[in-house]
Amino acid sequence: MANENYTYSGWKMNGFLALLINLSLVGLAVWLFVELVNREEFNGLLFAGVWVAVIAAIIMACGYKMLEPNEARVLLFFGNYRGTFYQTGFWWINPFMSSKKLSLRARNLNVDPIKVNDKAGNPILIGLVLVWKIKGEGAYKAVFEIDAPSEVGTVTTSTTRMNILENFVAVQSDSALRQVAGLYAYDENSNAEGEITLRSGGDEINDRLTDELNERLAMAGIEVMEARLNYLAYAPEIAAAMLRRQQADAIISAREKIVEGAVSMVKIALERLSTEDVVELDEERKAAMVSNLLVVLCADEAAQPVVNTGTLHN
Repeated sequence: MANENYTYSGWKMNGFLALLINLSLVGLAVWLFVELVNREEFNGLLFAGVWVAVIAAIIMACGYKMLEPNEARVLLFFGNYRGTFYQTGFWWINPFMSSKKLSLRARNLNVDPIKVNDKAGNPILIGLVLVWKIKGEGAYKAVFEIDAPSEVGTVTTSTTRMNILENFVAVQSDSALRQVAGLYAYDENSNAEGEITLRSGGDEINDRLTDELNERLAMAGIEVMEARLNYLAYAPEIAAAMLRRQQADAIISAREKIVEGAVSMVKIALERLSTEDVVELDEERKAAMVSNLLVVLCADEAAQPVVNTGTLHN
């Protein structure tokens, strides 16, 4: 079985040196042809030499390969895998080798928001953006482990192959996103206190997504460099109800703060009245004063003052 980590180490030569040899063969063929024409008698040896030089030059011309940085060529010898060529520049290799070029550069994929159920069963919309690339040692898997239906008679180019891989990454990303989203609640309102949620998880959720994607895409020799949630919201059918719940939670929280502040202010007022001997109040008057102050301080609207023109006991 072919080894996907095998780097090509067969026949290879600097492309410019090979080009010089190639041109020399062409020159030799021309010289032999001229010698053959100038002879009065037919010379079979010169005739054979011309054909050998021409055929050698043509065959040699088929072996030139050029690689840019972050590119690779998977090499085949009549259907047998012979390794992956990674060396950048202009090279000459065995001309009977066929090659399939791959890009090892990083690519972005934006997964459109999909509807899933969170841990509590609430329908939510969640989206993902990730950065992925083919690992250098994964070129064999990217070419021979992943396939896609194609039209009869079409040739699989490097662009077509990368599109096939991108489609594979998109499908697996959708599946991984659904699985991870189902492990966490949307927010703290649907979750036990202290547990991680999709809204508060941050880096931990992203790391979990990255690990899940790397596990799924390893079969294709693909590495996910980064994966992050880029969209998170309640599904439209429950968004209004959840908004009302959030508003109610906000009102309750605000009321708690108002009551806490009002009690503190009443306590301070009673202590100041007592320590500075402003007025002496019995328990009944203190209770009435506390009630009035709490009504004034906790009311949503401004209180209407009432002037008492009688005595304290009226």
